[in-house]
Amino acid sequence: MNRILAFTRYAVFVPAMASILGAILLMVQGSVAMVRVGIDVINEGTKLKLTIVEVLTAVDAILLGTVLLVIGYGLYELFIDEDLEVPVWLQVHDLDDLKSKLIGVVVAIIAVIFVGVYVDSNRASDVISYGVGAGALVAGLALFSYATRKDPSQKPPKKARIEQV
Repeated sequence: MNRILAFTRYAVFVPAMASILGAILLMVQGSVAMVRVGIDVINEGTKLKLTIVEVLTAVDAILLGTVLLVIGYGLYELFIDEDLEVPVWLQVHDLDDLKSKLIGVVVAIIAVIFVGVYVDSNRASDVISYGVGAGALVAGLALFSYATRKDPSQKPPKKARIEQV
């Protein structure tokens, strides 16, 4: 029975790979959009305000791709192969690590969206309402992160690696 339960951890493989595939698609799309903006600026002399909005939209797609990549790597590392070779900042040892990495990227996306609204908006009330909303969301994420964090000194030691079935 233990072997069957241990094998079920591989059910996460498909969602992890789907996340990574989605990340690649978004990053490619964001990069293509960035190149198009550059070509438009050179050929047509696009207005600065429009260029900023288009660049921020492309960056937003790339950042969302980063979120999906972090999710995909994190799920794979947590459930399938903890020895996955990733940079130190991307290593995930438990769900708290994954949560904190996701919160960091989400805050970056919120900041990019807010700057896009700031640049694109002609009314101060729009900027203020989006700013208050973004600030409340970031404050809520910070509070959630603080309330659910675990003391690093209380982390249990790593268990021995489960042998392949």
